[in-house]
Amino acid sequence: MRSHIMKTLAQFVKDKRKEANLTQEEFAERAGVALTVIRKIEQGKENLNLEKVNRVLKMFGHLLVPMSSKDLSLKKTKE
Repeated sequence: MRSHIMKTLAQFVKDKRKEANLTQEEFAERAGVALTVIRKIEQGKENLNLEKVNRVLKMFGHLLVPMSSKDLSLKKTKE
């Protein structure tokens, strides 16, 4: 289950970054995270810092909110 969520997150971030016509480097700079964070997210790595992932997702109006210790969900933010 977790692997599926990470693949979905990876594809979402990659697609949104490309829609914005940004390189990984440009996107990392705008999101205020290291390039390695963007690369790990887009590769679907599971060991990620939630705060950094949320910095990235916030650029698209989303947050990753833990629903329980085993369940994560993409949630649209209200701005």
